[in-house]
Amino acid sequence: MAPSCRKGRWLAAVALAIGAVGATAAPPANGPPANGPPASAPPVTAPLQPGQKPITVDAASSEVDYRSNTLVFTQVLISQGATRIQADHAHATGLNFANSRWTFDGHVRIDAEPSGKLSSDEAVVEFRDNHIARATVTGKPAEFEQKLTGSEQIAHGHADEIVYDVTDGTVRLSDDAWLSDGQHELTAPRLVYDIRGQTMRAESAPGGQRVHITITPPSPAPGGKQPSPQP
Repeated sequence: MAPSCRKGRWLAAVALAIGAVGATAAPPANGPPANGPPASAPPVTAPLQPGQKPITVDAASSEVDYRSNTLVFTQVLISQGATRIQADHAHATGLNFANSRWTFDGHVRIDAEPSGKLSSDEAVVEFRDNHIARATVTGKPAEFEQKLTGSEQIAHGHADEIVYDVTDGTVRLSDDAWLSDGQHELTAPRLVYDIRGQTMRAESAPGGQRVHITITPPSPAPGGKQPSPQP
């Protein structure tokens, strides 16, 4: 097949998926005039495997760069089940979620299951076998938080780099890592937080920085009684 034909078919597929960005949609019968605003675009949905949740891409606009064989999205939102990724911009090589890496920048926010949130300046998200497998967020700093089940406490932390493993349900904070559950504060070369189990682990570096823990005693309850300890 000629290169121009292949390019044309790929562009047509992207245009259909994203909603013909940059072109004016043809009006329906008795609809708005042809020079009116483009019709609302349906999101992109990745092919499903048995038991998999769909991956949906929704964006304000997209561009195709044939020289680098990349797609550029603006105001993009990618979701699969409860996991959501949104950013000002995203760069990808085709709409392939079988094995690909997407780069996000600008007000990056990732909703992690259950009820966890990550925010950063930049993120690299890996897709494997049509599911979101891992996200590496970086910033000055990258941040994480989660409301603890059955409590008003918030677990939150920050680091120069946070790796969210979707399969394991963990976040790994490294480089100036700090993590708190509202009563205990930990600083260490690397901190690992289990989102599902709501537990945290600190790891020191051989011959380097040690684990540092600060414990804040709970405030006395009204009447001078100490509140029940949190598990």
